[in-house]
Amino acid sequence: MRSFVIFRLSFLAILLPVATCFLPSYAQETTCSTSLLSSTSSSSVDMSMKWFQHELTITAPSRGCHLITADVQKAISKDLGQIKIGMCNLFIQHTSASLTVNENADPDVRRDMEVALNKIVPASWNHDGTFKHTMEGDDDMPGHVKTSLMGPSLNLPIRNGRLALGTWQGIYLNEHRDQGGWGGGHSRNIIVTLQGQG
Repeated sequence: MRSFVIFRLSFLAILLPVATCFLPSYAQETTCSTSLLSSTSSSSVDMSMKWFQHELTITAPSRGCHLITADVQKAISKDLGQIKIGMCNLFIQHTSASLTVNENADPDVRRDMEVALNKIVPASWNHDGTFKHTMEGDDDMPGHVKTSLMGPSLNLPIRNGRLALGTWQGIYLNEHRDQGGWGGGHSRNIIVTLQGQG
């Protein structure tokens, strides 16, 4: 009887991972990704957690959406190479500039993003009674709204010492101000935090 119980437990241990492959896709994704992670964890890999932090100061020539992927990669390249699997967090310390990920190839996309943002949150709202916070210029309150829409931070996966961006993806710094912004010399500080295992 005891050997029969051991046989059944062994059979279930073999059958359970196979059965998970027939789960619906939303359940299977989680299960398979967990097993993949555990299969890459071997004694030859340094599994100690690593943390690095950098501060970038970037200034662009004008209001709009600016591709900064190369600036970020240059600042973190030495430490990024030490992480096999992890996350990169970027956080911009401002209320009228934001970060996003979008197309890195055609510059018309960046121009069109700025046009779209200006239509979504027009400067005319400073004059028609929509906004009360208007004393810092026509681009100020719209800049605050755009920052909240686009967001102050990004989380990007790290895979094998590289940011796991798609082929056509790049990191954008979106400057939402004219007055006191780029032309007036607003420097934008971005904190980049890397964490992961080597």
